[in-house]
Amino acid sequence: MATSLSRNFGGVQAVRSADLKVPVGERRALIGPNGAGKTTLFNIITGELAPDAGKIEIFGIDITKKTVQERAKLGLGRTYQISQLFLNLTVEENLFLAAAADQGMEFHFLSSWRVRSKLIQWAHRSAEQVNLTPYLSQRVSELSHGLQRQLEVGMAIAMRPRLIMLDEPAAGLSPSERLILAGLIKGLSREVTLILIEHDMEMVLGIADWITVLQRGSVIAEGVPSEIRTNQKVQDVYLGTIYA
Repeated sequence: MATSLSRNFGGVQAVRSADLKVPVGERRALIGPNGAGKTTLFNIITGELAPDAGKIEIFGIDITKKTVQERAKLGLGRTYQISQLFLNLTVEENLFLAAAADQGMEFHFLSSWRVRSKLIQWAHRSAEQVNLTPYLSQRVSELSHGLQRQLEVGMAIAMRPRLIMLDEPAAGLSPSERLILAGLIKGLSREVTLILIEHDMEMVLGIADWITVLQRGSVIAEGVPSEIRTNQKVQDVYLGTIYA
């Protein structure tokens, strides 16, 4: 996916020749201390930042110079550390807009209701996948933070992605909300590849098939959760001994 990616900010090397190879269907976690370059790497892959060097491919297509919108059309979806939702709209309306964006739909008063009907059905299916069916008619601003996080995942699903990138999905959630969100993420179809940044190590170790560890913009270790849990270098720079 990513080969020798680098990015500087005013002389600070945020990402250093980073490689990231993620097989289709895998659940990959990126971990590391604050400032390790995780979100910068995410933003390069999603197109919000241009790399200074390196190459990015998804599903065999070079996307290094493609826009965020072009990458989305190829099946790349993401969530953010801070929720990006339409707070004054309902859950159904948020999911409908996500589904419509995937179809490149333009809104006209005389547009076919049958087209809209199919999008509404898909929005409802997306809601079902993230346990939000009872909240379809509720305004998003009235939802708990945990339910808003579930909606973010639902909106990513509604866009029919082949790859979803989750940036700290459990940030700010209570322990019970984290358990619910982790269960939803684990239950997503293996037809969709997942890459997530997350500081909740219990969640990471329970979801990830493979973990990549970053420090100061460089990949310092990779492996299955059991290998990362006992990796001395990872313990020294990030985990400590709590997960050993």
